[in-house]
Amino acid sequence: MSNRRFSNEATIEVKKSKNTVLQRNRDPKLGLKVTLGFIIALIFILPIIWMLFVSIKPNGFSTTEPFEWFLPPYTFYNYVDIMFGSLIFRWLFNSLFVAVITTILTLIITSLAAFAISQMKFRFKNFIFIFFLLGLMIPGEATIIPLYEVAKSFGLIDTYAGLILPMIASPLGVIILKSFFDNVPKEVVESAIIDGCSYFKLFYKIVLPLAKPALSAIGIFTFIGSWNNFLWPYLSVLSETLYTLPVGLPVFNATYSQAYVQPMTANAIASIPVIIAFLIFEKQIVKGISFTGIKG
Repeated sequence: MSNRRFSNEATIEVKKSKNTVLQRNRDPKLGLKVTLGFIIALIFILPIIWMLFVSIKPNGFSTTEPFEWFLPPYTFYNYVDIMFGSLIFRWLFNSLFVAVITTILTLIITSLAAFAISQMKFRFKNFIFIFFLLGLMIPGEATIIPLYEVAKSFGLIDTYAGLILPMIASPLGVIILKSFFDNVPKEVVESAIIDGCSYFKLFYKIVLPLAKPALSAIGIFTFIGSWNNFLWPYLSVLSETLYTLPVGLPVFNATYSQAYVQPMTANAIASIPVIIAFLIFEKQIVKGISFTGIKG
């Protein structure tokens, strides 16, 4: 009986201590913060909801009352008309193809360059790294004209190669990976070299697997930057079949300057894959933002 009574008293004390900890950790402004967060989220998501409702309205529909956009009648004929009567699927493929290839090539080149600067010994290594740092100080718009002239001289204008190759240089990616490779234990690198491991095996088998968080962050931001890139595709592409979405959508919307439904339908078709991808890779995107320290 005494043992049972002692265990009951111990259980009560544990519950009291838990309640005390919960009361200490309870935020008195939690309800206000949740409400404020909900309002901010609603403000950001409301344009997307409005776009989806407008996209299923009959073609030519117009009203001066904002709430009538959310009321019937609805139709999905606009989606069928745009999907089979425009080049939006072609532009979607172009954006995806260019973004994926650009991301892969950027990861390969930046990781090799960062490994060489971090782990290999050669002359002017520090000067080359300073050169990469200086590259961050030059805005991309300042290099557009010389970049266009170089691409034109190599015959890259109006080609997939012209969309991809000028965008694979990433000084920020080299700097991030170089700082990550510097933290690899020197004992591991030296023991691998003593055992006869070549630099390529050292890079591929040991160093690169340890850099997965950095590679993920760089890959995410490279893909997003390539997907949203407007200026270079706008200058380097002449054929409509090679347009990416950031270039093709404004051209498409310009033909419906007095209408809402068709442009919103095209924007919805272009946005839905991106929204789905964001919902799937939300954790990776957030981790990438926190890893690189970029806020946005």
